[in-house]
Amino acid sequence: MDDAMELRRRLARLLVEKSYREGDFVLASGRRSSYYFDCRVTALNAEGSWLIGSLLFDLIIKDRDVRGVGGMTLGADPLVTAVTVVSHERGRPLHGLLVRKQAKGHGTGQFVEGLGNFAPDDPVAMVEDVVTTGGSLLTACDRVRDAGLAVRAVCTILDREEGGREKLREAGYDLQSLFTRAELLELAG
Repeated sequence: MDDAMELRRRLARLLVEKSYREGDFVLASGRRSSYYFDCRVTALNAEGSWLIGSLLFDLIIKDRDVRGVGGMTLGADPLVTAVTVVSHERGRPLHGLLVRKQAKGHGTGQFVEGLGNFAPDDPVAMVEDVVTTGGSLLTACDRVRDAGLAVRAVCTILDREEGGREKLREAGYDLQSLFTRAELLELAG
């Protein structure tokens, strides 16, 4: 078995153990679901952070020239950090940026933090822990583009396969995911 597949299996097991719950839940989109995926628990675990950073880094740089990685705060914060650390470790540094849900109420009043590490039109990848409808990832992409950067990739840990991929495609983005629910459960088994 190759190294990438072994890393995916390790991450799947950790995600199912720490972040995946079955039951009756209301999601951020307002939809009801028979399962909930709280990736932050795994992303804030030492091994989980390294696995996420390694696998997202590989997904992001595959056939792409990108100089940074970003996402909507709070869910993407540990993902962005994990990828930036792994990118430095691997000798291909990607700087991070975080997108606020609301513009900063003081100082520059900006939506995007970390812009000082980028030049105008720099290519970046956007990450999200879970994609359901794609709404928050699209908002993050719009804010990053409005800040002068070029979004070259959109990636997630879990694609719930509930319309987000299609909505992102309509906006011109090809969602790359580490797992769908079925893949996650199969690899963790």
